[in-house]
Amino acid sequence: MHAHVTLLALLALLALLSGCANKAAVPSANQPAQAGYTDVRDPLETLNRPLWDFNYDVLDAYVLRPATVAYITVVPKPARKGLINVVNNLGEPASMLNGGLQAKPGSAAVSAGRFLVNSTLGIFGLFDVASKIGLAEQQEDFNQTLAVWGVGHGAYLMLPAMGPTTVRGTAGGIVDYLYFPLGLLTTPLSITRAVISALDARERLMAMENLLEESLDPYAFIKESYFQREEFKIYDGNPPQPPDPEIDEDLLDELFDDLD
Repeated sequence: MHAHVTLLALLALLALLSGCANKAAVPSANQPAQAGYTDVRDPLETLNRPLWDFNYDVLDAYVLRPATVAYITVVPKPARKGLINVVNNLGEPASMLNGGLQAKPGSAAVSAGRFLVNSTLGIFGLFDVASKIGLAEQQEDFNQTLAVWGVGHGAYLMLPAMGPTTVRGTAGGIVDYLYFPLGLLTTPLSITRAVISALDARERLMAMENLLEESLDPYAFIKESYFQREEFKIYDGNPPQPPDPEIDEDLLDELFDDLD
């Protein structure tokens, strides 16, 4: 499971979740929101935008990005890969349980197999042996489980030092952290896990920096990226496509008759 710890690229419980997801026309990620436009997914935009500016212009610029550059420079790539493998392996039991809650027995079995193989042959997850034998990472989380159960995503949130999420995503992240073995981690180990996840996520986002800087509205760009990624995960890489517009063949015949 990947923790919601990035500044850019993001869980009474049911009382916090705000109904079914709303759909609305959304401006392009490369176009700023027009005056008077309201994104129904983002009712807290007036609060979220200043938090985005703080995350990106202050925390990322002066803390996370320099720390990530130092991390990449000092720690060799094989070691960085091993560290994130250990972190991801800790989330396999949660992925297994969420696969079961989503009525995906095959996915749950794969996550269980990955945890068993990587925790033993992979030396506590340091090496991803499971992927080499065909057990691909499933990445099921409670946010996806709630979506499968019909719970809407609720308001979009930009959290300080954590980045993009939603009410449902925040609640889902809290529940996932209660699963074994994450719930047994001590505070220092939890902090270490969060730091490694953040550094790895920021390293992977280096390639997106140009796209972000060239965007006329980076806040909207990140928001759209978040929602697209969540939809991709919820539908296991096959999100529903909008239906093709229906064509009135009789009307077309009349049109071409008039042109003749």
